[in-house]
Amino acid sequence: MMHKASTQTRQSRLQRLGIKRAYDKPSVDDGVRILVDRLWPRGMTKAALQIDAWPRALAPSTALRKWYGHDPQRFAEFRRRYRSELAAHEDELTALRASIKGRAATLVTATRELDLSHAVVLRDLLSED
Repeated sequence: MMHKASTQTRQSRLQRLGIKRAYDKPSVDDGVRILVDRLWPRGMTKAALQIDAWPRALAPSTALRKWYGHDPQRFAEFRRRYRSELAAHEDELTALRASIKGRAATLVTATRELDLSHAVVLRDLLSED
């Protein structure tokens, strides 16, 4: 029973923590909007993006981002390397978790392929106990 409850809690957090492309129109359902890219999305203004936070330290390093290049065959290794980078930013992760606790939130990224993006890795990490 305990395991089932913790799984439900994690799923609930995943549902409240969404991922959206920066080029998609903001919605009131987005809740707290957090830009998770190291670089500002090309062609977007602050007014159009409507973000509440931009924790750049939590974005993948430039070297890792370039190595990965959104190659699906490299995603598992990218995930491992990115989580390793994030381990060095525990204070920023803790602050981000605290800022979204109990609230709807959306991780915003310019990435085209959301399922193969760093935003998925970050969302999963933020949803862990």
